[in-house]
Amino acid sequence: MTDIGVKMLAAGLAIGLGALGPGLGIGLLVSRAMEALGRNPEAEPAIRLNMILGLAFAEAIAIYALVVALILKFT
Repeated sequence: MTDIGVKMLAAGLAIGLGALGPGLGIGLLVSRAMEALGRNPEAEPAIRLNMILGLAFAEAIAIYALVVALILKFT
């Protein structure tokens, strides 16, 4: 395998595996938030705020994986 092939494989693995965790985390987070809203609709503002914060933190991890993949690809 050439050097370019190894870089492309590493970049693909970095973004693929790096997006797996946040994707699962976001799915679980939204699922649990919807369950909580179904049980207690009056708590919607607090649930929504915490859900949005959790989504932002999970997305940040995916963005870090994208940055690492781009660094691997272009260096």
